[in-house]
Amino acid sequence: MLIQWYPGHMAKARRMLQENLKLIDVVVEVVDARAPAATRNPDFDALFQGKTRVILLNKSDLADPSLVKAWVQAYRAEGILAQDIVSTTNSGKKAAVALIEQAAAPRVAKMKERGVKKTVRVLIAGIPNVGKSTFINRIAGANRAEVGDKPGVTKGKQWVKITPYLELMDTPGLLWPKLDNESYAKHLAYLGSIKDDIMDVERLAAELLQELLTLCPENVTKRYAKLAIGTPLDEILLRVAESRAFLLSGGELDTERAARVVLDEFRAGKIGRITLERPERRSGAAEEEKKETESHGKDF
Repeated sequence: MLIQWYPGHMAKARRMLQENLKLIDVVVEVVDARAPAATRNPDFDALFQGKTRVILLNKSDLADPSLVKAWVQAYRAEGILAQDIVSTTNSGKKAAVALIEQAAAPRVAKMKERGVKKTVRVLIAGIPNVGKSTFINRIAGANRAEVGDKPGVTKGKQWVKITPYLELMDTPGLLWPKLDNESYAKHLAYLGSIKDDIMDVERLAAELLQELLTLCPENVTKRYAKLAIGTPLDEILLRVAESRAFLLSGGELDTERAARVVLDEFRAGKIGRITLERPERRSGAAEEEKKETESHGKDF
């Protein structure tokens, strides 16, 4: 299932980022803890080259705790400042702010030597629907950035003053033009970072459950009693619809309703705390993405 989606507003957002980079001291990249590799935009490495970076693994309350810890440790082992957070609560808030201050400290010290009181400007970046605006609102203590549960809510740059010397810039979620890694593309779609209305939701939900039956079969079979490891792909939603008594007016099983319920339940954490990716696979996948990005060159 190859997914291609790059709305015009994303191209505009990318140009806006490039135009404002000279104003930025620190880049904070927010990713989804359930798929930390898929939800990192591979373009950002080149786009933010030379900038101090922080990675925040958001929605960690929906992810496997042991794997969240493993991902944070993997990033830190590479010298990247990283922290797990839950942007809808205060979990990780103080640690995240401390990381941002740590990342900005060299720049602040340099300006202090020159006798300048530096306002640190921090760019909050990420793909759609990872919780960037919610994170800003949490640390700002007010709803100062547009928030929604659908990709594409933040339409333009927004500066938010956190302290007299710290400002954050929220930006629209930014995907990359060609989602050539099919596994990553699926994970983005499962999480809702790609709009459902451009997807075949029935196939998407069936493939999600098929993947979860491999990753965490007990979670799936507990939630959907008629499923088992090895259930054929074309029977998965039929069994879910049957077990939930989802019927159309003529008595036919309503597989579309079943699909939307499955996606909603996964995204809400009702199937369990699940992480789709493991850090030991990160290096190879990252190298693959890098080659793909370089091969496309000026497509970006």
